[in-house]
Amino acid sequence: MLYEWAAIARDKTRSVRRAAPIRSFFMSHNTFGHLFRVTTWGESHGPALGCVVDGCPPGLRFKLEDLQVWLDKRKPGQSRFVTQRREDDLVKVLSGVMMDEDGETMISTGTPISMLIENTDQRSKDYGEIAKRYRPGHADYTYDVKYGIRDYRGGGRSSARETAARVAAGGIARLVVPGVTIRGALVQIGKHKINRANWDWAQVDQNPFFAPDPEIVPVWEEYLDGVRKAGSSIGAVVEIVAEGVPAGLGAPIYGKLDQDIASLLMSINAVKGVEIGEGFASAELTGEENADEMRMGNDGKRIFLSNHAGGILGGISTGEPVIARFAIKPTSSILTERQSIDADGHNVDVRTKGRHDPCVGIRAVPIGEAMVACAVADHYLRDRGQTGRQR
Repeated sequence: MLYEWAAIARDKTRSVRRAAPIRSFFMSHNTFGHLFRVTTWGESHGPALGCVVDGCPPGLRFKLEDLQVWLDKRKPGQSRFVTQRREDDLVKVLSGVMMDEDGETMISTGTPISMLIENTDQRSKDYGEIAKRYRPGHADYTYDVKYGIRDYRGGGRSSARETAARVAAGGIARLVVPGVTIRGALVQIGKHKINRANWDWAQVDQNPFFAPDPEIVPVWEEYLDGVRKAGSSIGAVVEIVAEGVPAGLGAPIYGKLDQDIASLLMSINAVKGVEIGEGFASAELTGEENADEMRMGNDGKRIFLSNHAGGILGGISTGEPVIARFAIKPTSSILTERQSIDADGHNVDVRTKGRHDPCVGIRAVPIGEAMVACAVADHYLRDRGQTGRQR
């Protein structure tokens, strides 16, 4: 990389050919993480998509179903409240593992783990009418103005279809940190919020919304049926809770755990806001109310009397549950005609056809879990490398 910089510095012509290496090294933006590094690839309507996970420690044992269970939570077509695109989302592990003698258990070798998920139910013809038209709320215009070309078939790389690869990577991340449980739930659709007094994790997998409050389910069903029949969409809020995260993960000032969690959650399609712990609600609290007081427990361990900080202080985990929430905007693909322009500068009206989620926040729950898992795994390995502690 340094040789490329030196060569370009000597080249006063500044030709496009000489500038290409800088673009390839620094401007791909398809990779995240430091020690636990994930690169995703593929498009919504391509033959397949997938990811490469680098930095996974050797010796981790897992079976294919240990990854597939998370993809099954995210895959489309599971209820009338999500897109009816039919994808099995079957993950294949192509590298970075050896098979145990039982023929089912894989053992990580410490080399890059490559995973592939085939696309089997693309309908590119649904997008023919918007090949040159910019859909309001989508990345059509910004992709075109940046790159001079865009994949209009389902949005290409900007499609939420890409997140299937992240969920696969999250399955690997969960294996890295021992004793950590990462769970997510939908806590709000539109103006309808759950009753937190009813919170029951056992309910999350018993309804199509990942709702921890059984009483909100019929309310959301009736509400979303109306939204769906109107051809419209609505936003949502997802909450992720990571329990068992050891104290001491994260580093000041630019390596904060909450900083990286927020960054990864913001990278999810349609996310427009992230908060940790009390988040924006902390603006209404006094210092006395917000402070997480401490005492020594009977077992000699330090305990917090509250967790307004969401398990992170000064960017470093406290040992309390790490809590993050993110807001998802309404799905931009709706049947109602909206005003826009086309690539030739003409005013047009756009009505998006195809199969779309009336509330994309529902399937964002396992995606948020995966991104928090990747952030925690990365910080776990970084902490182990810096301090030498085996937690």
